[in-house]
Amino acid sequence: MEQQAIFDEVIAQFLFRGVLKACVPFGSGHINDTYRLTFQWEDGQQHYILQKMNKSIFEKPEELMENVSGVTSWLRRKIQEEGGDPERETLNLVPTVQGKPYYVDSAGDYWRSYVFIEDASCFDQVAREEDFYQSAVAFGHFQRLLADYPAETLHETIPNFHNTIDRFAKFKAALASDICSRAEEVQPEISFVLEREALAHTLCDMQSSGELPLRVTHNDTKLNNIMIDNATRKGICVIDLDTVMPGLAANDFGDSIRFGASTGAEDEKDLSKIECDLHLYEVYTRGFIEGCCGALTEKEIDTLPMGAILMTFECGMRFLTDYLEGDHYFKIHREGHNLDRARTQFKLVKDMEEKLEQMKAIGEKYKNMVV
Repeated sequence: MEQQAIFDEVIAQFLFRGVLKACVPFGSGHINDTYRLTFQWEDGQQHYILQKMNKSIFEKPEELMENVSGVTSWLRRKIQEEGGDPERETLNLVPTVQGKPYYVDSAGDYWRSYVFIEDASCFDQVAREEDFYQSAVAFGHFQRLLADYPAETLHETIPNFHNTIDRFAKFKAALASDICSRAEEVQPEISFVLEREALAHTLCDMQSSGELPLRVTHNDTKLNNIMIDNATRKGICVIDLDTVMPGLAANDFGDSIRFGASTGAEDEKDLSKIECDLHLYEVYTRGFIEGCCGALTEKEIDTLPMGAILMTFECGMRFLTDYLEGDHYFKIHREGHNLDRARTQFKLVKDMEEKLEQMKAIGEKYKNMVV
């Protein structure tokens, strides 16, 4: 079936209001195919987001959409109870004519649609300190609203995504097989990982022992997954819920720090440019704890710095693993790209290890914040 015919089929299956007037590719995402639709009626119009989900990344789209539907319904109810605006403060799925949150087309592909959030923007880079703070508040608020959600009922859309013990095991397997004969040239990086086997166990062991509670976690807490209101510049809505799974609050916090508090690009070759900016670390810590507003335990707050170190270490391990295996997972744009990425993450890990006591002190400063 031709692409246009499939598209017409899909459009007809969702409960959109009005007549379709425009359809354009939208956003900077690289996983799903995303379009913005404009529907018009006699006295107004409405924009929608339409996405074809990537089945090669998310192999069980029904389970993924069960997660998204459950979490967004919960958020909508909580936001209404607190007098907020559920039309702007959470994603709102558009149902199909059969009342489902997704549609499977005649080619077997999965589609979903959200109501477009007007007068708000996403940013790919931390250009303003205030935006980084707002993203922290928004992700913390996301944690608070979902604090009572039964996290164990969520599906793992990517199994063992932040299981650092499993990531370490996969790294050792890649090292043992060394299918591209690259290990000899990267011995310092390999040693860096092997010396930190105990580190890989830290949060996983605390979760297993019951010291850390299982939470609903976003697992992709970059700035560009927050909608920021154009007028108020406040973070209003967490988006891209594909990786919402059971997890640890420290992981969500840590991934934000890895991305947003680094002084250099993720693939910077000049490692002298890479460190953890403690001022930005404090900005994010203050915002995250403020947004959580008492939802986290003291132990969880104590582990936030370790979350930053572990998520950076895990990411570096994944880059190095992919390099050893021939660069089959992460897209590369030059020879040794994944190796550069791994080195950058490891430099950041080392810097954070040296600053750990200062990072802990920042957490203590805001631990008893009451908003």
